[in-house]
Amino acid sequence: MKQKILLLSFALFFSELSAQQDAQFSQNMFNKLANNPGYTGSNQAIEVIGLFRSQWSGFEGAPATTNISINAPIERIYGGLGLNVINEEIGSFKNTSINLSYAYQAQLGNGQLGIGLSAGMVQSALDGTQLNPSEPGDNVIPTSEVTGSALDIGAGLYFNTQDVYFGLSTAHITEPAIEVTDGSIMQLTQHYFLIAGSYHELTSNLSLNPSIYLKSDGSSSQLDINTNILYNDKLWGGVSYRLDDGIVVLAGLELMKDLKLGLAYDLVMSPIDKNSFEVMLGYNFNIQVDTQQKRYKNPRFL
Repeated sequence: MKQKILLLSFALFFSELSAQQDAQFSQNMFNKLANNPGYTGSNQAIEVIGLFRSQWSGFEGAPATTNISINAPIERIYGGLGLNVINEEIGSFKNTSINLSYAYQAQLGNGQLGIGLSAGMVQSALDGTQLNPSEPGDNVIPTSEVTGSALDIGAGLYFNTQDVYFGLSTAHITEPAIEVTDGSIMQLTQHYFLIAGSYHELTSNLSLNPSIYLKSDGSSSQLDINTNILYNDKLWGGVSYRLDDGIVVLAGLELMKDLKLGLAYDLVMSPIDKNSFEVMLGYNFNIQVDTQQKRYKNPRFL
């Protein structure tokens, strides 16, 4: 099994890929900066998010993803700055992206609109020492680690009010080609993202928070439809339906003021038949702002 996984990964790595390549997240309603630079600085806090995802647990060589992001509003530049780092290991491969983002935040109607741009580096590496080819001596298969990197650019729009948010964004605008040290090329395709959510107060202590998340590379798409119920702004639980893939169960709580913990468990119904889980930890460092400024609280729990 291990040999099949490694060889399959090798074939995918050294092909000009046109399939979905970006990391998958189930707690996307809490992790907006991962895909949309327009979100940068939209909250009145320095926001730090750490997320770990184990996909298809128990399947040897399955993806394991770590995401760390930080963003903050900076009034002097009329918006905010952010940093987003994603590291994903798939079999003997390691993919890393590091992006800096800026968003201009402007008043629009009864909300605010963020117009964002991100730029950074995407790197891929293959550890050839972990490969076990069926025919030793093939010069095409590396016997040591090979790496490559390329410039990566993204852009996004993010609009939010007290009760609603909506975002459109794109990644890999230039479709960078990563040339690894042995001359092989990995081609990234442009991706598109749509996020939207709303807040509905049911009682003084209970609210309903539906959301959607759509990811597409132009030829295939993934759609998550989610509903979370929030109790007393401290405890939440919900469920997502991922089209043609399965169901995600979510839960979380505020451990202490401004520190939240979230969990997600994917019940995969596709032929791979291996479930996934995520752990998310987030903290907001509140910022004192001028009460006369026309800013809007970002609905953190949507």
